[in-house]
Amino acid sequence: MRLTSLMGFLADDLAVDLGTANTLVYVRGQGIVLNEPSIVAMKDGAVLAAGHEAKAMLGRAPGTISVVRPLRHGVIADFDSTEKMLHYFIAKTRQRRSIVHPRVVVTVPSGITQVEKRAVRQSARQAGAREAFLIEEPIAAALGAGLPVAEPGANMIVDIGGGTTEVAVMSLSGIVYCKSVRIAGDEMNASVIQHIRKSYSLLVGERHAEEIKLKLGSAYPIPGEHLTMEVKGRDLIVGIPKTILVTGEEIREALREPIMAIVSAVHTCLEQIPPELAADIVDKGIVVSGGGALLRGLGPLLHDQTGLPIRVSEDPLTCVVRGAGCLLDDVKLLSRVALPS
Repeated sequence: MRLTSLMGFLADDLAVDLGTANTLVYVRGQGIVLNEPSIVAMKDGAVLAAGHEAKAMLGRAPGTISVVRPLRHGVIADFDSTEKMLHYFIAKTRQRRSIVHPRVVVTVPSGITQVEKRAVRQSARQAGAREAFLIEEPIAAALGAGLPVAEPGANMIVDIGGGTTEVAVMSLSGIVYCKSVRIAGDEMNASVIQHIRKSYSLLVGERHAEEIKLKLGSAYPIPGEHLTMEVKGRDLIVGIPKTILVTGEEIREALREPIMAIVSAVHTCLEQIPPELAADIVDKGIVVSGGGALLRGLGPLLHDQTGLPIRVSEDPLTCVVRGAGCLLDDVKLLSRVALPS
């Protein structure tokens, strides 16, 4: 009975992908139990809503309600809001109260600073974690994609999230070289907003820009595809609502700059690794994960630019949190890959 109870407590251990766009929580023994936008709505210092409910309020809330995205470029921009959002999500995922607080594995960008590391650890502890382990996103993504990171030999991953893109080569449970750029999904949304503003004098919000990117966006021309979409926004000249028709070709051109910045990071990584590992990558290719992996035509573009085989991981949106979740069952590997305090 005592052993059963102990296992019950251990099952509360969590892995958290604290992303700029979405926060995912994996509970040991249960899998992914939460996948919600990293947005929190607050009123008088108290959490009114978080996740999907808060996203629905974005751009629509009265002045008394503050709706914020507390993470920018994969790291904490607003500590107080992040702590409250994380506390809200962890409380939501824990079905029952246990005497023992959970261990929490949190994924972070590889380019994170010491100050940002302390902020994430403190945030997790304030939210109720017994211990907080920080894991670099490329390692978690590689584990989630099923790559043998503990073996000798190169494994290369491109993880395109909301705020950062991580391009990394790993071998023997460590990162040999990593290029972290703060250009990802958010930057693509901003490019869509800028294009529509410049071309049509029309102002659209972040949510609508993301919808346009998902429906029309592509990284490479797709034969026979000619997509269009009605876009609604505010006319900047006369100041009234207006509807325009936007094509997939122009959105692809609008996304060109951030996408080529990601391609440039891939080239930089390939140029910096030892020749022995480069030979491994020629055989194994590159794995792409994260929400950005869902952008149509990205695989063909990367193949065209590098000449290497490209594989999109299975369910790329949850790849990082699933990889972090694997570590809850492998304490030895967790101790090897966790960032030092």
